[in-house]
Formats: sequence, structure tokens, C-alpha cells
Amino acid sequence: MPTREQLQTYFILTSRLTKMYVSVNLGTVDERTQDVYVLAGEEIEIVIYPNGNWIFV
Repeated sequence: MPTREQLQTYFILTSRLTKMYVSVNLGTVDERTQDVYVLAGEEIEIVIYPNGNWIFV
């Protein structure tokens, strides 16, 4: 289950991506690390950490 910070960051990032007409293909939680992974468009991969910080992979 994602944390509140992850959900807020996920919402903000996916909103920004869809405003740029980039499709969000997948959003899932890694059960081992509790990180949220977002795959968007053809080349965008984002990891959202439990504290809400995120990076491009």
C-alpha cells in the first residue's frame, strides 16, 4: 500500500504528464522496497520513494 506522500506525488506527476499528452502506462508498488514505479510514454520511468521524493530512472 502506498504512503500518503507517494499518493500525493503520484497524483501531481501523473497530472503533469497527462497535461503534456503523455500516456501513463503503468503505476505499481514494489512489495520489496515499497517504492512506486511509474512508466509513462515510451521512455519515462519514475520511482517514487515512501517519503514522496522521486527520481527519473
